[in-house]
Formats: sequence, structure tokens, C-alpha cells
Amino acid sequence: MTKGDTYRVERRIHVDAPPAVVHERVVDLHRWTSWSPWEDLDPDQERRYGGAEQGVGAWYAWRGNRKAGQGRMEIVGADESTVTIDLQFVKPFKSRSTTAFELRPDGDGTLVTWTMTGPNTAMLRLMGLFTSMDKLIGPDFEKGLQRLKADAEAADGSTPSAT
Repeated sequence: MTKGDTYRVERRIHVDAPPAVVHERVVDLHRWTSWSPWEDLDPDQERRYGGAEQGVGAWYAWRGNRKAGQGRMEIVGADESTVTIDLQFVKPFKSRSTTAFELRPDGDGTLVTWTMTGPNTAMLRLMGLFTSMDKLIGPDFEKGLQRLKADAEAADGSTPSAT
């Protein structure tokens, strides 16, 4: 129960598309429905968007079934290589974390690194006796990155995976 004050989950993937193509899919929260790993949890979930159309100040709130929960995210930092998001969950339990996407040129494509960091609250420390945030969130990040890769590569049109 004394695993430090913060947790960190990180996953990365190479995408065969330029950073700008990947960036437009991350910085515009309306586009997350095409690649987010959580979209399948509740096809009937309520979604609300507000603030800026994209980039800093854009926000997205959702409310769904028990699996989808309820929360809100807001882009608090964005440039061509990084998008930083303040993520707040209301249900199934309250938490707040920072999510970031780092986009780096990698050959003809982009190395995308997705991280989540947050306070290791008493609730998370208790859960840590049975599992870790990495085991809980990591597979979702992997699924989301695979979907982001497929979406960006298809949009780029210059890769073999595009149709």
C-alpha cells in the first residue's frame, strides 16, 4: 500500500502516417469516436462537447452505463508534438489524472506515446493489492493506439494498410 504518491501508465506505437495526420485525430475530441478504446463500452452513452472546437479549451463529457461511467476531459495543452488532457472521472469512482500524447517523427511515420499519470489515492492503493493501474488501463491504451494507427494510416492513404 506504499507504492508512491503517483502512478504512471504508458504505451507507444509506430504509426505509418505523418505526425500532422495523427495530431488531428487526437487534438479534435469529436474524432475520438473513431478510435477511442472506450467507445464500445456503451453505444448509447450521452456525449457533450464544448469550449474550443479543438485544441486548448476543447472539452468532452460523457455519461454511460456502468462500464462507461461518467466523466469529463479537457485539452489543457497542445502543440504540434504534444496534446495534454485533464481527465476527470465521476463514476464508477472519482479520480483526476493527466493524459498526454507525444507525437515524434519516426522514419516516414510517427512514434505515438500515450501516458496517464495521477495521484495514487487511498482507493487506488487498495486496488493495488489486487491489480495495478498499468494492468487496468494499459490494455485499453494498446487497443486505442491500434485503432488510432488504423484510422491515421487509412486517412493518410500512402500506406499499405489504407484501402
